[in-house]
Amino acid sequence: MLEPAGHGIGRSRGGLSSKIHAAVDGHGRPLSLVVTGGQRNDGAMLQTVLEEIHVPRLGPGRARTRPDAVLADRGYASGVIRRQLRRRGIKAVIPEKRDSVAARKRRGSTGGRPPAFDAVAYRGRNVVERSFALAKQWRGLATRYDKLAVVYRGAAVLCAIITWLRALGDTP
Repeated sequence: MLEPAGHGIGRSRGGLSSKIHAAVDGHGRPLSLVVTGGQRNDGAMLQTVLEEIHVPRLGPGRARTRPDAVLADRGYASGVIRRQLRRRGIKAVIPEKRDSVAARKRRGSTGGRPPAFDAVAYRGRNVVERSFALAKQWRGLATRYDKLAVVYRGAAVLCAIITWLRALGDTP
């Protein structure tokens, strides 16, 4: 299960900002991180975030690069994103936008069927928000003091590594 999110960690008004686009697993552990300028649209970066996923297997075999499902908020509810996920064989758990529902109903029988939505699975979406809340505990990430994007990305990756190390504990 994958939950993508784009969060502006720095200031959102009155200055330069950066945005971390991340995919986390069902336990809030980051699987991929992409840093962009604060003006980048989250939906436009979803493909890049999905391409960055590379989870090695414990035994023999290729690494996993495709999640079973994507849990996302209404910002990812476009038809283009749903088609991308369907093409890759990924289940989309994304609520429909209110204006899309109204437009579909206004068209009547030619409006088509609503996209499938698993409300029970969507309850796990808060894992993404908790993952970013943990990242915001780092002062450098929360305030965006770094001038170079590569340094800022390094801090985000280091935060992700520490998150994974906490999860692994003392296992060999």
